[in-house]
Amino acid sequence: MEITSTTNNLIKQIAKLKLKKYRDEFNEFLIEGFKAIEGAKNSDIIFKHVFVLSKSINKYEFLKTELTIVSEDVMKKLSSTDTPPDAIAIGEQKRYNIDILKTCKNVALLENIKDTGNLGTIIRSAAAFSIDAIILYGETVDLYNPKVVRSTVGNMWKVPVIQINNIEILKKYFNDYSRIATLPKNEDTIYLKDFSPQNKSLIMFGAEAEGLSSELINFSNKKVTIEMSNSVESLNLSVSASIIFYEFMIKKSS
Repeated sequence: MEITSTTNNLIKQIAKLKLKKYRDEFNEFLIEGFKAIEGAKNSDIIFKHVFVLSKSINKYEFLKTELTIVSEDVMKKLSSTDTPPDAIAIGEQKRYNIDILKTCKNVALLENIKDTGNLGTIIRSAAAFSIDAIILYGETVDLYNPKVVRSTVGNMWKVPVIQINNIEILKKYFNDYSRIATLPKNEDTIYLKDFSPQNKSLIMFGAEAEGLSSELINFSNKKVTIEMSNSVESLNLSVSASIIFYEFMIKKSS
């Protein structure tokens, strides 16, 4: 099968997945480029469609599913990037049962994160540094935003990601955890280098501009900060999260 028209009904419907409301309605999302598609395949994501440029069809035969050849104009219409990839897959969104948290020891919580690149990079770092699950809390950017999927570089599904918007649910699952608020330096914080993580930890991060809400700060029983030069006011959120994940992995394994 080959599609060359950008006005094809299927192509017009798929292009809607750039918008969250249609991703939610269809329970589908865009997977752009080889790394992301390979990562989705390895994580058993269900593919609804795979669109490929004719020059790259051999590259994607490992998917062992029907490939639809499309023109470059069609690929541009489907893609959310300025430079379209050679393939785009349509995947079914993966949902996790919240009870998976009962078996997790190292959990990261992200509150009101709006930057797609930050979220994707944090997911990638969480996979690299042995975080068992990620909670998206509050008004966090859509997990299946195409920019988030791309920035995970194929690591999207190596760590379960769960949406929670209720403090009572957090209390139910994390009452016996070390609940760590990551904050700027103040009289109540412990430097990360001096902090010894417990067996079960919930590590909470707020958005760069607002930080953690008072609700989550009050829920915490530990407050940690990263020691850094006084000439620098703060770090990018994904950099901070990566440093903390790495330190936790090293300290827990030592």
